[in-house]
Amino acid sequence: MSSPKGLTALALQKFKKNIWGVFSLGIMLVIAFLAVFAYALAPDNSQYANQMHVSIHSKPPGFKVKILSIPHSKKSLNNPYHTFFFGKIYADKEIPITDYYIKNNLLYYAEYPTNLSDAILSTVSLNSLSNGGQDAVRERCFYLGTDKYGRDLLSRVLIGARISFFIGFIAVAISIIIGLGLGSIAGYFGGKIDAFIMWIISVTWSIPTLLLVIAITLALGKGFWQVFVAVGLTMWVEVARVVRGQVIGVKEMQYVTAAKALGYSDTRIIIKHIIPNILAPVIVISAANFAAAILIESGLSFLGIGAQPPMSSWGAMIKDHYNYIILGKAYLAVIPGFCIMVLVLSVMMFGNALRDALDVRV
Repeated sequence: MSSPKGLTALALQKFKKNIWGVFSLGIMLVIAFLAVFAYALAPDNSQYANQMHVSIHSKPPGFKVKILSIPHSKKSLNNPYHTFFFGKIYADKEIPITDYYIKNNLLYYAEYPTNLSDAILSTVSLNSLSNGGQDAVRERCFYLGTDKYGRDLLSRVLIGARISFFIGFIAVAISIIIGLGLGSIAGYFGGKIDAFIMWIISVTWSIPTLLLVIAITLALGKGFWQVFVAVGLTMWVEVARVVRGQVIGVKEMQYVTAAKALGYSDTRIIIKHIIPNILAPVIVISAANFAAAILIESGLSFLGIGAQPPMSSWGAMIKDHYNYIILGKAYLAVIPGFCIMVLVLSVMMFGNALRDALDVRV
C-alpha cells in the first residue's frame, strides 16, 4: 500500500506534467508577488496611487510629460515600512509642466498644456525643492496611460491586484472554516443535526449569491474588509455540501470504527482522522471559489458597493471607465478587465490541474 508521502509525491509528479497547470501556477505567483510589493514597484507610490493630474487625464499608453515634484511639508513623517507596503501618506505634490527655467533662486514653470510664451508663469522657491531644485523636474512615462482623473493607470492596476487577489484567499479561508465545520458535523452525527444544517444550507443556497453578498455588505457597511467577509460568508454552502457527502462515506471506514473502539472523542476523530482524508475535493472546490470570489468582488466594485474610492480595485476601474469604450479609449476599461480575466483563468486552470493530480483513478 502506498504511503501518504508516496501519494503526495505521485500527485506532485502528475501536476508537474500538466504544462498549463504549472504555467497557471506561475502566473498566480507573479500576480501574488506584484500584489505584495505593489507600492515598491508602482511608479506612483502614494497611498492608493491617488496622485491626480487632471490636466493629463485619459492619456494613451506611453504618454510622457515633465513632472515638477514639490516635497510635502510632512514628508519626514513617512514611515519606511508603511511606505513600502502601504504607500506614502505624505506624498510629494506633482505638477505636470511643459517647460521651465530658473532665475533669481526661483523656478518658473508653465503648467501643462500651456507653453512658456503663452502662460502666466507660476513660481516656486528653489529652497523648498529637493537638492536645491536639481531633481525637482523629471520626465515621466505613463506606460499604461492615465485614467480620467490623471492618475497613473499602471500604478492603479498594480495596487488594485491586492484586492482582487487577497479577497480570494480570505473568502476561501472563511468558507473552508465554516463549510468544514458544519459539513463535518452534519455528515458525522446525522439525524436531526444533519437535517437542521441541511435546512440552513438549502435556505442559503436558494438566495442568489450576488443578492446575498449585497445584503451582507449593506448590513456590515461599505468598505474593504466588509466585502471580504461578505463574499466569504456566501461561499461556505458548497464546501459544506461536499464535506458532508465525503464524511458520510468516510465515517463507515474501518479506521474510523477502530478509532471509536479505542475511545477517541468525536472531535478528535473528525479533526485527526476524517478531515485529512477528505481534503482533496475541498482543495479543488476552494480553487473554484477563489475564482468566483474575484468575480463577485469585481461585480460589487462595479456596482459601487465594493472597495470605496480612492482605493484601487479592478472592478471599480472598469466602472469608472466603461463609458470610455465608445469614446475611443477602450484601454481604460479593457486593461483591468483583462487582468481579471487572466487571474480568474489562471486560478481555474490551476484548480483543474490540481483536481487531475489528486484523482487517484487517473
